[in-house]
This record gives sequence, structure tokens and C-alpha cells, in this order.
Amino acid sequence: MSTPTTTPGTTAPGTAASRTAAAQSLQITAARPYPELLDLPWEVPLEEWPDKHLAALPRGISRHVVRFVKIGNRVIAVKETNAEIAHREYRMLRLLNRLEVPSVSPVAVITGRADRDGEPLNSVLITRHLQYSLPYRALYSQTLRPDTAKRAVDALAVLLVRLHLTGFYWGDVSLSNTLFRRDAGAFAAYLVDAETGELYDELSTGQREYDLDVARTNIAGELMDVVASGALEVDMDDVIAISDRIISRYRALWSELTEPESFERGERWRVEARIRRLNDLGFDVGELAITTDIDGTSVRIEPKVVDAGHHSRRLLRLTGLDAEENQARRLLNDLDSYMAAADRQNEDEEIVAHDWMGEVFEPVQRAVPRELRGKLEGPELFHEVLEHRWYLSERAGRDVGLDEAVHSYVEAVLPGKPDERAVLGVDTQAIRVVADD
Repeated sequence: MSTPTTTPGTTAPGTAASRTAAAQSLQITAARPYPELLDLPWEVPLEEWPDKHLAALPRGISRHVVRFVKIGNRVIAVKETNAEIAHREYRMLRLLNRLEVPSVSPVAVITGRADRDGEPLNSVLITRHLQYSLPYRALYSQTLRPDTAKRAVDALAVLLVRLHLTGFYWGDVSLSNTLFRRDAGAFAAYLVDAETGELYDELSTGQREYDLDVARTNIAGELMDVVASGALEVDMDDVIAISDRIISRYRALWSELTEPESFERGERWRVEARIRRLNDLGFDVGELAITTDIDGTSVRIEPKVVDAGHHSRRLLRLTGLDAEENQARRLLNDLDSYMAAADRQNEDEEIVAHDWMGEVFEPVQRAVPRELRGKLEGPELFHEVLEHRWYLSERAGRDVGLDEAVHSYVEAVLPGKPDERAVLGVDTQAIRVVADD
């Protein structure tokens, strides 16, 4: 969608008429109409926007001015940049969304901005805020544990593999260009900055290795900054080890997903074993290339079409719950336990899943007081209740029921959790980084 372009007339600065005139000069590119955008003060530089428009959400390091803005009942991220870069990144994010790669969703590009004196202002790229997501600095400031850094790097390795399998060359891999959501004790990573990215049919080994080298260098620098701030207490050897982790984790996952495997003809079980290993990593195998030697004595297997989200899609199909991969695996395990305890393994799993939702999952959600429901999203809350139940059972030396575990968790654990829908109270000041000329 594009608004008509006109030259603003002579109006008193700051009046409704001046804002209307400025709005009439805007060009808005969006996948669908967002009329609320016209109510925002585009004639004011983004870093000077009044607090009434802003949402108190943590922001990461950026070379651009970025603000979280409230429009209606949703939150958007607004980034000032030049028009060419804004349009390019908007198109790239739309492509990645169509390919179902974990990334933020683009909303619009606005160009043609001018201040009240008619001086041009930077264009903006607008994306939808990813609920319950945090920049890496917010993760560290809350947990202060080196293990958090390792889990974030692991999540970034999975994201980078998924991007490379899609043919996306990032060019600026870093923790700063990633958002993280909690995923059953681990993290799920989402690309938030596609400014330098390119999409190819297939990446060369050199392109993948360059992304890896950039990732290791950037992660080391970012962790050193966090250590210098006092938010992460590790020595320099630990920083290097954590930054090197992106290499080992990436290569192990890439190898499992793409390398061919040879075995004797009588070892057909290894085909199923390979598929199971891929499923355990959260990937589905859509196609296998299986070839035999000339003499027919051995078989070579190679995954051809690999897609992520095996457990997430199964959970969505059975229950309608949209969860991260580790969350989905944990919920499905509980569903399987429910099925076994009720001796219903031979029944239609969709019917059993419906009963599990009504008898197990939904009662846990309803047990949370309204004022605490912004703490964690539903699947993560359920995962934590199951963890708490295990802890209570271990301590008591008996099986603690789910009702007892929920009551204990809501009373003793949940109130102390940060509100991850908004993460209010976390330092929201962005650190500007000036790009090299």
C-alpha cells in the first residue's frame, strides 16, 4: 500500500494540520493497511519521540535508532535507516517469513519523512515485535550465568544452520542481530536484522565458513563487552571457549543433517536410526537419496530435503498449540505419558490429545491468576510446572500430583519470574554503534 504524495503546505509547527500535511507526504509500503501508523509523529526524529508512544521493552545494540512503539493492542519495532536499505530488508524478511525461517515479521516501510521545518528525515523499517523475546543482553542481565551464554550460542547455531539450508547468507551473524525466546530450558533464536543478507539457491562452503568466522568474532566481542559491564562473570579463556562453541555446534548439526552415510545392505535399521536422530534434533526428513554400490553390497543414504519443526508441527496438529521445538517435545512427552497411564495407546491420538488438553494442559493455565499470566507463555509455563513437579517429587520421595505442583509453583516460583511479555524494569537504553566509514 502507498499513500499519495504531496508537498506539505504552510502550517503552524506542532499543530494537527502540520501533522496531517506531513503525513500526506509519506510513502507507506505494507503488505496490508495499517491506518494506525498515520497517527504516529513521523515528523519528529525517532530518538525524540514522546514516551506516550513507546513501549518499555529491552533493546539490544544497534547501529541505528530503534524504538518499540505501541499501536492499538500490538507493539511494533521502528528502525530508522535509509530508504534503499529499508526496502531491501523489508523484502528479505518477507521472503524469510514465506520460507518459515525463524525471523521477525515485516510490517511496513515509510519513506518521505520530513520534520516540521521541511528538512528530510530518515526512512523507517517497521517490524512486528516478537512476544516473549529478549535481546542477549537482557538474558545475561537477568541470569548472570555462563550457561546462559552457551545456550544462546547453541540456539544461534541452530538458527544459522536453518538459514544456510534455506540458502540465506547472513553476512553479519551476531548475538546482537538475534532475538531469543525461552524454549523449555533452552532458547530458540530468531533473526532480527537481515540488512546484510542475501538469498541464494545454495550456499558454497566458503560462504558458510565466512558466516561462521564472522559469528565467532562477533560473539567474542559481544561477550567481552558483557564481561566488561560486570553482567557476566567469566575469564577470557571462557569467552574464547564460548565463542568457539558456535563452530563446533554448527558443524556437528550440519554434518548430521547433510552428510551421506554408508552401511551394509543388511543394516537397514540404520536408515530409521538416521531419521530418528534428525527428528530428535527437531528436523523432519522430506526426502532421502539411497544408492547402492555396483556389486550391491552397501547402501549410501543422504538426507535431501530437511525441514525443522518436527515436534512443533505434531503438537500443532494434535492440539492447536503453537510452541517452540523443545517445548513441543516436552508437552508431547507428557501427552504420551498421559496416554500410557490411561492405557489408551491404541486409540486415535487426536482424540486422546483433545482429552489431555481438557484434563491436563488447560487446567494448569487456568490455575494461574490473571495478574500473573504475562509472566510466561502457555507452553513454557507448562514445562516449568512439570520441572517443578519433578523437583517436588524428588524432594518428597514420592510422586507429587499435578494439582499440588501447580499450586506450589504459582505460590512460590511464578511471582518471582520477570514478566516476559513486556520485561518491564529491565534497562531499556539502547547503545548506539557508529558504523565505520
